[in-house]
Amino acid sequence: MEGEPEAEPGAAAEQLHSRREAVQKGWMLWQGGQVRNMLHLVSAVAQWILLLACLIYLGMDFLRPHTTQSDKVQWTHIRYTGRSTRGVAMNLTAERGPMQIRNGSIMIPCDGLYLMSLKSFIYLEEEDWLKLTLQGTHKTSSRALWEQSVQSNDSTRRAVNLTTVLYLFREDSITLWTDSNASISDLSFSLVLITDTASCRGWH
Repeated sequence: MEGEPEAEPGAAAEQLHSRREAVQKGWMLWQGGQVRNMLHLVSAVAQWILLLACLIYLGMDFLRPHTTQSDKVQWTHIRYTGRSTRGVAMNLTAERGPMQIRNGSIMIPCDGLYLMSLKSFIYLEEEDWLKLTLQGTHKTSSRALWEQSVQSNDSTRRAVNLTTVLYLFREDSITLWTDSNASISDLSFSLVLITDTASCRGWH
């Protein structure tokens, strides 16, 4: 038939075109594999560099004197066991931490939010209940920052357990009071500044 000789060159051209496409696809797949391998290699190298940097940073932080780090954080931890007299502030003394204690009062060095934790056992001596007050004084004005009534039931030994956040101002003084005579046992009081320490600059 007259059309058959013309079909053979067309079929050959189509086969050649298909082969070219297959070769191109194979080349593109090979290139894609090379790119993926290169990306995996770069990612692995970057991870190792990051890990090494972290190890170097941790090593430098470990070797840095701890006093420098602790000076940046304002905190105090107080332990107290003794008597509490009606209308007289407890004579607190710092066990650890850079915050100053003056005449039993905690001196606040910076404006900011403070995390406060207080745990204690209170033995009531004269009455069936008393009020435990954390008082803040700024210059000549005072206010109760926190109060808790402690009441005895069958036993005169009562547990107090408190964790809260307070906003305190620089140059405030913090004291702890009871409105009745009592014995305080194993009092643990912690105060930690948890916000920016920019307002602490220049504090001595």
